[in-house]
Amino acid sequence: MSAEFDIAETLDVKGASCPMPVVKTKSAIDGLAAGEVLEVLATDPGSMSDIDGWADGTEGVELVDQTEGDDVYTHYVRKTE
Repeated sequence: MSAEFDIAETLDVKGASCPMPVVKTKSAIDGLAAGEVLEVLATDPGSMSDIDGWADGTEGVELVDQTEGDDVYTHYVRKTE
C-alpha cells in the first residue's frame, strides 16, 4: 500500500461498473473532512477515466493518485474543502 497519504477511509466498489464507482465515491467523499483522503478499490477499467474526469470537474476534490494492479484499480481522492 502507499504510505504517501493518510487514508481516512477505504471504499470497496469492486464488481461495480459505471457509473456506480463514481456515484459511491462522491457519496463517500461527502462524509469526509477537508484534507482527508479516500482510497477507492475498483475492478472496472473505466473507473480510471471516470474518476479522473469526475474529480477534474468537481470543486473540492482532488485526484491524488491512481494505480493499476492485478485486476484492481486503486484511486486516491482528497477532499480539499
